[in-house]
Amino acid sequence: MVDPVRLRERMVCEQIEARGVTDAAVLDAMRKLPRHLFVEEALAYKAYSDGPLPIGEGQTISQPYIVSLMSELLEVQPGMKVLEIGTGSGYQAAVLAQMGADVFTVERIKKLFFAARKRFMDMRMFSVKLKLDDGTMGWVDEAPYDRIIVTAGGPEVPEPLVDQLADPGRMLIPIGSSKRFQSLILIEKRDGEVIQTDKGSVAFVDLVGQHGW
Repeated sequence: MVDPVRLRERMVCEQIEARGVTDAAVLDAMRKLPRHLFVEEALAYKAYSDGPLPIGEGQTISQPYIVSLMSELLEVQPGMKVLEIGTGSGYQAAVLAQMGADVFTVERIKKLFFAARKRFMDMRMFSVKLKLDDGTMGWVDEAPYDRIIVTAGGPEVPEPLVDQLADPGRMLIPIGSSKRFQSLILIEKRDGEVIQTDKGSVAFVDLVGQHGW
């Protein structure tokens, strides 16, 4: 594989900055993180390509641009408490942790959970805490959260997640009436009011759980 540092720089310049992402903390995090360590070894050479990649169990690591876009839309600041639903490979959580957030991430698939936990331990990313559970129920014991990000698409906004969002707070979730095709919904809680904004079309794996498919 070509030098990963060069590949990361090219990924940021050609896939992320070129599409309008400008948040310096997001760009810096994605320049630093070794994305090839978050995919299967046989696919490491594709890690910096412009698209999602399979990580096993029918799940994927999201396209670099989508990771950067969602990270920017969250408007994360250092020290914020962030809940992620759908750990997957752990890459999105790692980006948020690199930006200075305290990340709580929930994964429902055991194999992915244990693989991500080992990856974070090996990388000494101790600001990421993991839980094996139904992510649509959130992580009540650690609530409230300044930010919530859901990296799978469901048919509705899970009420437990809205309840666990701080006020003020921001949440991102892909929502759609058909699987694998959704709208990215930004939910903002302000003074007790909940406001939803459509941020465009996306395609994520299915959000499975009590408040998902």
